[in-house]
Amino acid sequence: MSGPLLVLVPLRIEQLALGEIPGLAVIRTGMGPDRARIAAARALAHGATAVAVAGLCAGIDPALEAGDVVCPTELLGDDGTTAEVAESSALLDALRRRGLRVHAGTLASTDRILGPAERARRFDGALAVDMESAWLAAGADGRPFAVVRVVADKAGRRLADPRMAIAGLRALRNLRRVGEALADWAEAVAPRDNLTQPLPGEAVA
Repeated sequence: MSGPLLVLVPLRIEQLALGEIPGLAVIRTGMGPDRARIAAARALAHGATAVAVAGLCAGIDPALEAGDVVCPTELLGDDGTTAEVAESSALLDALRRRGLRVHAGTLASTDRILGPAERARRFDGALAVDMESAWLAAGADGRPFAVVRVVADKAGRRLADPRMAIAGLRALRNLRRVGEALADWAEAVAPRDNLTQPLPGEAVA
C-alpha cells in the first residue's frame, strides 16, 4: 500500500469533514492515546512518502477562536516530553493561502478530556490540546510529518456549552479546507525524483 500522503484522523466526523482528496490515504485512528499508538504502528507499514495528523482540538490560548487552525511546531506529551514538528512551514503557507487563521506553536496531547481550567493549568504556554498527536507522531518514522488541528472549543468553554454546536460546525467547515492544504503540502515535501533526470536538450553522459 503506497501513496504520497497518509493522513491520520481520529474520528469519523473529522474524516468526513476532510472529504476525499486525490492522493491522500486516510487511516481513522480512533480517539485517545491507546488507539493512537496502534494507528502509529499501522502507519509504519504504509508506503506513503509523508505523514500528517488532522482533526479537531480544544483551545488553551485565549487568543484562539473556534475555527482557527493550529499548525504546531512542537508537540508536548502529557508526561512532559516534547517533539519538534520540522515540516510545518510549508503547511503554514498552504493553510494561509486558503484564508484560514493559523497559529504556530505548541500543541499538547492528553490522555483524557480536560475542562477549560485544567487545560490551562496543565499545559500553560501551549496553544491547544488534543488526545492523539503526540503518540501518532511515531508513525512518521523519519518521513516528512506535520500536524494540523482546528479549534472546536475555545479556551474557557466546556464541551457542554450550547454555543459549541455552532463552533463545531465552523471548525468542521474549516477542516475541509485543511484537507486541500494538506494535498499542497504533500506535493511540496514529496521527493523530487526528476531532479536527477536530464533537462530537455541536455545530453546524457
